[in-house]
Amino acid sequence: MTTTSEKRGEIIRADHVPGPRQGEWTYSHYAALPDDGRRYEIIDGVLYMAPASPLGSHQRTVGRIFYHLTTYVEFAGLGQIYMAPFDVELAFHTVVQPDVLVLLNASIEKIVPTRVIGAPDLVVEVLSPGTAKYDRSKKYHAYARAGVREYWIADPLARSVEVLTLEGGEYRPVGVFSGEQMVRSQVVPDFPVAVKEFFPRD
Repeated sequence: MTTTSEKRGEIIRADHVPGPRQGEWTYSHYAALPDDGRRYEIIDGVLYMAPASPLGSHQRTVGRIFYHLTTYVEFAGLGQIYMAPFDVELAFHTVVQPDVLVLLNASIEKIVPTRVIGAPDLVVEVLSPGTAKYDRSKKYHAYARAGVREYWIADPLARSVEVLTLEGGEYRPVGVFSGEQMVRSQVVPDFPVAVKEFFPRD
């Protein structure tokens, strides 16, 4: 049965899913979930459910960012790029699926066949109306605690990318970039793509 929240594309607590009590979920519980067509994440032991089918504009934006990062990072031999759905176990009680993630060569050992274990060097989340609060709060803090060096928040409505860099365990805003501007990144310096190329034109 599809709930009203699911129809709105919102991320909700999955209190109805059989398993351990909320606050006690781990990767092993998560990995045992049946494939019901929905996407799940765990933050601080709490299971959340995401919409199975993001908006087309969201998927196209994710695809464009993945393409440009793959071209600049992976094809250049600097690291590996993944896109959702691919699990990242940030901690034993926190498992997420970033829209796009970057692991530079020094972090490649974190990749195992089923997931990434530990913090990627860079994660990208593409906002949608139902996920914006979650991406800017729960995921924001989960990424900071895990030591993700850089967090990009792409906003298809504003056609912009906000860049946050980890300093002293907290994210520092580097800037919000749009149009012809290039993203100022420490993880992928001199990234040669104008932000407007991330977003569909229609």
